[in-house]
Amino acid sequence: MVYGRVMTNRTIGNVARMSGLTVRTLHHYDDIGLLVPSARGTNGYRIYTESDLERLRTILVYRELGLGLSEIASILDDDVDPATSLLRERLELTDRIERLRGITHMIDKAIVEQRKGATMSAEETLSVFGDFDPADHEEEARERWGGTDAYAQSTRRTSSYTKSDWQNINADASEVNDLFLSLMAEGVSPEDQRASKAVDAHRTHISRWYYDCTPEIHAGLGEMYVQDPRFTANIDKAGDGLAAYMSAAIKARYPA
Repeated sequence: MVYGRVMTNRTIGNVARMSGLTVRTLHHYDDIGLLVPSARGTNGYRIYTESDLERLRTILVYRELGLGLSEIASILDDDVDPATSLLRERLELTDRIERLRGITHMIDKAIVEQRKGATMSAEETLSVFGDFDPADHEEEARERWGGTDAYAQSTRRTSSYTKSDWQNINADASEVNDLFLSLMAEGVSPEDQRASKAVDAHRTHISRWYYDCTPEIHAGLGEMYVQDPRFTANIDKAGDGLAAYMSAAIKARYPA
């Protein structure tokens, strides 16, 4: 006798616990059409089927690879065989894993050297971080904001963060970025009320994890996102044009 797989439908709460996503995020995925539950319960609640969970697993894989929601949606809705797309991404991920293994090895070596009282050489730092030297940016931040309460508060908070804290911070930041990107994909004006709500979510993220971000500080950050090409390039890694859209939305949120 051949037994088929038992099909289990799940509520949004079940899926949130299984995936580690928030209910809010799943609602957002539904709103933008990325992951629409295939069924509804008698009470009208969302019900996720096995095929929905398979799609969610694929979404999570692509998200871990750093793809934005609009890009993920394009891949999933394309005529290309999903297995072929995943195989391509797997090859890229394998290359990334090899690089991360090398970085891990260098960090382990740095830890040993630090305990001996030694420091990493310039060549070793370059091999770990490429052309991005955290020490350079730390000095710049200290010069630009070192005398401010915000800098002191941020330094105090981040110095105590664990690996888990940073993972939560990155997940929170991704949600905010995805919110802006979904508005961009819909063609929503930066002056729209929904864009203002996204700006508020962004300021809440900064205040929660780094420092008390006042509207004045937030407005200054918005200007810097487009004035400093390094900020622009870093933000646009989540999606082309994101820095300009965020800057315009922040400016509209705090009119002069």
